Amino acid sequence: MSVLEVIEKKKHGEALSKDEIERTIAGYLSGAVKDYQMSALLMAIYFSGMDGDEIADLTRTIIESGETVDLSSIKGTVVDKHSTGGVGDTTTLIIGPILSAYGLPFGKMSGRGLGHTGGTLDKLESIPGMSVDLSMDEIVASTNAIGMAVAGQTANITPADKKLYALRDATATVDSIPLIASSIMSKKLAIHGDCLLLDVKVGDGAFMKDKESARELAETMVHIGETFGRKTLAILTAMEEPLGRAVGNALEVEEAIATLKGEGPEDLTALCVYLSTKLIHLAEGGDEKAIEKKVKELIENGKALDKLRAFIKNQGGDDGVIDDFSVFPQAEKTFDVISDIEGYLSQLPAHEVGIISRDLGAGRVSMDDELDMAAGVYLHKKRGDYVKKGDVLATFYGGKNRPMEELARRFLAIVSFSEEPVPAAPLIIDEVYHGH
Repeated sequence: MSVLEVIEKKKHGEALSKDEIERTIAGYLSGAVKDYQMSALLMAIYFSGMDGDEIADLTRTIIESGETVDLSSIKGTVVDKHSTGGVGDTTTLIIGPILSAYGLPFGKMSGRGLGHTGGTLDKLESIPGMSVDLSMDEIVASTNAIGMAVAGQTANITPADKKLYALRDATATVDSIPLIASSIMSKKLAIHGDCLLLDVKVGDGAFMKDKESARELAETMVHIGETFGRKTLAILTAMEEPLGRAVGNALEVEEAIATLKGEGPEDLTALCVYLSTKLIHLAEGGDEKAIEKKVKELIENGKALDKLRAFIKNQGGDDGVIDDFSVFPQAEKTFDVISDIEGYLSQLPAHEVGIISRDLGAGRVSMDDELDMAAGVYLHKKRGDYVKKGDVLATFYGGKNRPMEELARRFLAIVSFSEEPVPAAPLIIDEVYHGH
């Protein structure tokens, strides 16, 4: 069957066979299927969707386009978590040490950010000396030695996804659930771990703006995970305002360290305890209340912080950052955003805060952009807080050539206030989906 017939079939909402999907992807990688033909197929998928078998076949085809990584030589049950992205989402740097201190090896491959903030790798590279370019042998050795490793993805994992993603980005077909699910899950399943927790963000600063589409994405990804024999669980969490108070790279690592010292923001701490508890329960079963108690103890007794220190040191980073934040890169300029309104802060849109952070230098517009590791936004007030005239709402960090006053005007334009008290929005907004 030619690619034109495949496009025609999907255009009319018919299901593609495993063979049709495999031949089309192989043709695209070889150059026999052209960009404009694959663009037409992606748009047909965008409008017609895919059924569960098609999505599983597409995921498998993407996995088989490159190498897979076997983590079976890591001792114990290997756990991983994936967040669908958000603003101020530094959970990996908190959950990893907690799980490792609990006794579950945390071996993770992460990505870089494109957009409002850096990805986990960018955040880690704000620590002087930190290396995220590890070979597979080094990931296995590090995880066995100290219980934790975070590294960049090797170039040979899911090459079909890299090529397809670039085309989706250029053809406005990124936000298709079958394409998002197969992209995320192919990267996760190419690395053979045991348990996977999916933190699916919902709201203003997330990919999925509403609960219904987020639930559909969660169910689709869990179905793929279960099809491939991976214990998979998804939780829908709120991303209407930034998570925590820091948005940036070094700023977010500082906040992760503070959280493991028991001094982190309430929302970030609560979410990390919740997700850690759920992932441990997925891996080992047992009583969730008892697990949650133990997770909180690992923060209180400093054992999770010790794991973060060992992890930083093991990957060449300066572990002095744990005790002295001045070891991090420092911003050339800071600027306080002052409120001229009195009332309860009712809206703090995550996406817009992320864009301001990017414009301060913390994020990329294109992959070639250099990040300012010290840049970002620190939020002194969050939704529900009472604000007086003259209070500092946020502090900006960035280079001296950044238009701080203009960005402050933009910030003041996006926040809203209420005369009445504003209830805190729930962090966990929907149930867990899993097949067990």
